[in-house]
Amino acid sequence: MTHLGKRMLAISAVLACTATLTACLAAVGAATVTAVDVAHDRRSIGSYIDDNNVEWKIRAAIWQDESLREQVHVSATSMNGIVLLTGETPTKVQQERIVAIAREQEEVRQIVNEMAVAGKTTMASRANDTWLTTKVKTKLFQTTSLDATRVKVVSEHSNVYLMGLVTRVEGNAAAEAARTVSGVSRVVKVFEYLDG
Repeated sequence: MTHLGKRMLAISAVLACTATLTACLAAVGAATVTAVDVAHDRRSIGSYIDDNNVEWKIRAAIWQDESLREQVHVSATSMNGIVLLTGETPTKVQQERIVAIAREQEEVRQIVNEMAVAGKTTMASRANDTWLTTKVKTKLFQTTSLDATRVKVVSEHSNVYLMGLVTRVEGNAAAEAARTVSGVSRVVKVFEYLDG
């Protein structure tokens, strides 16, 4: 083998090892985050996995549908089989198609449709919603009567949606905390209550 051939082989081996190590580290990181999430979550591990799969399948179906892919900005968030749909669609027909996609998922028990018939939001509006979610989560962590890891926060157009398996006392505490955050227009409770 020539000197150049040996060098190329060595470089290929290093790249393969690096890619493998990176994949392993990413898998370990994902497993750690999942383990921490599941430890505080009141859902069963099966429900947790089902919810993640539902979100992924809805996103994939929207992406594969040419009439939706470029025209809509929609997020699907699933919590114990309850799917929250937020975002914007230019037409009611597209919105109905997305609701139908969500209904097709066998793990889905309920759909909460909060999509607006409107043009897609700007990147600035989305960045504001991301910042708002961060502020609300921070506020929830500061609320002593609440385990904030059990509440999922979704923000869209300055509306804040709160999801999770909670007691009514926990749900009310989370909603009151979220209402005090500057920039929040509306707080919507999409909780599943443990105490009826």
